Amino acid sequence: MMPPTSPPTEPPPTEPPPAEQPPEEPPEPWRPPWVRAAKAGYPLGVAAAVAVLQVVGSTFAAHNQHGRVPLDAFGYLLLLLGPALLVLRDRRPVAVVAGTSVVTAGYLAGGYPYGPAFVSWLIACCVAIGSGHRRAAWAGVGGVYLVHLLVTFVLPESWQRAAPPSGSIWPQELGLSAWLLLVMAGGELVRFRRERIAAHRAYRQQLEERRANEERLRMARELHDILAHSLSLINIQAGVALALLDRRPEEARGALVTIKSTSKEALGEVRQVLATLRGPGAAPRGPAPGLDRLDELTEQADRVGLEAEVQERGERRELSATVDLAAFRIVQEALTNVVRHSAARQAVVVLDWSDPAVLVVRVEDPGPAVLGDAGGSGSGLVGMRERVAAFGGTITAGPLPDGGFRVRAELPTPKAESD
Repeated sequence: MMPPTSPPTEPPPTEPPPAEQPPEEPPEPWRPPWVRAAKAGYPLGVAAAVAVLQVVGSTFAAHNQHGRVPLDAFGYLLLLLGPALLVLRDRRPVAVVAGTSVVTAGYLAGGYPYGPAFVSWLIACCVAIGSGHRRAAWAGVGGVYLVHLLVTFVLPESWQRAAPPSGSIWPQELGLSAWLLLVMAGGELVRFRRERIAAHRAYRQQLEERRANEERLRMARELHDILAHSLSLINIQAGVALALLDRRPEEARGALVTIKSTSKEALGEVRQVLATLRGPGAAPRGPAPGLDRLDELTEQADRVGLEAEVQERGERRELSATVDLAAFRIVQEALTNVVRHSAARQAVVVLDWSDPAVLVVRVEDPGPAVLGDAGGSGSGLVGMRERVAAFGGTITAGPLPDGGFRVRAELPTPKAESD
C-alpha cells in the first residue's frame, strides 16, 4: 500500500524589491517661528502697507489740491487694486507691471489727486527691472507718462475731469520727469548690483570647480605614476620568482624581497597621496619624493634587469618642491615605460643644469620596442605632458632614428621659496 503523498506546496511569494527612493533633500536650516511667518507673509505685508500708504496719503493730499476730482468709490478702488497686484510681483513681474500701469493710467485719466497713489506702480517697475524685465518696466513708465501728457496737453478742456492748472506747468513737468528718472535709476542700480553679486558667485563657483578638477587630475597623475611603476616591477619580479621557484628556489628569494619592498614603498606613497582627502588639517606623512631619490629608481630598475645610468651636466641647484616632484615622476614614468614597452636592457637619464632658469630632463633607451606594443601612447605620457604644462614647460617624446625612444622635458626652475 502506497503511503499518502502530501500535495506539493507552492513556494512562498517573494516580496518585490523595494523601489529606489530618491535621495532625501537636506533639511532647511532652523529658523524661529516669527521669522518663518514674516517670510511667508512678506508679499502680503508689503501689499497691505502700500495700500494703507496710498489710501491715507492720497486722502490727506487731496485737501491741498483744488481743481482735482475728489476721491470717490472708483478712485479708492484704484488705490487698492494696485497694491493688491503687488502680491504677485515676484512670480509674475511683467503682468504686475502691466496691471499697475493700467491702474495708474486710469487714476490719472480720472483726474484724481496726486500723492502717493503711484507707489505700487513704481515698486512693480523696480521689481521688474531687478528681475531682468527691463523692457516691460520702461514700457510701463513710458505708457503711464504718455497718458499723463495726453490728459494734460492734448485732450480738450471739456473732456478733462480736473481743472487745468493755472500758470506755467513746465517746471512741474520737469520735476515730475526728473523724479521718475531718479526712481528708475535707483531700480537700475539695484539690478546692476544684483547682477554683479550673481556674477561674483558664479565666478567663485567656477573657480572652486576648476580647483577641484585640478586637484582630481593631480591625484590621478600621482596614483598612476606610483601604481604603474610599482606594479610593473612587482609583475616582472613575480614572473621571475615563479620561473625560479622550482629550479633555483634560493634565487627566487631575491625576487620576493624586491616585491615586498616595492609594494611597501608603493603603499606608503599611496597613503601620502590619499591623505589629502582627509581634510585641510591632514598633513603629509612624509616628504614628497624628489630627484634626491634617483638612486632608488636606478636600484629598482636594476632589480628587473634594466641598467639605468644617471648623468648630470652643470651644477645641481635647489628646486621647489613641485618642480622636484615633477622631475622625479617624469624620470620614474619614463623608466617604467622602458621596462614595459622596450626590449632594451639599458637606459640613460640626463639632468642638464646648464641653463640657470630651466632644468632639462632626458631619458633615452636604445630600443627596440616590444613587438605589437604601442609604447608611450598611454595615459602615462599624457600625465607627463600635464605635469610639464603646469609649469609652462615643454616636453617631447618619440622614437629615435636608430630605433630607440627619447623623452625630453624642459622644466622652468623657480626658486624654492616660491612654493
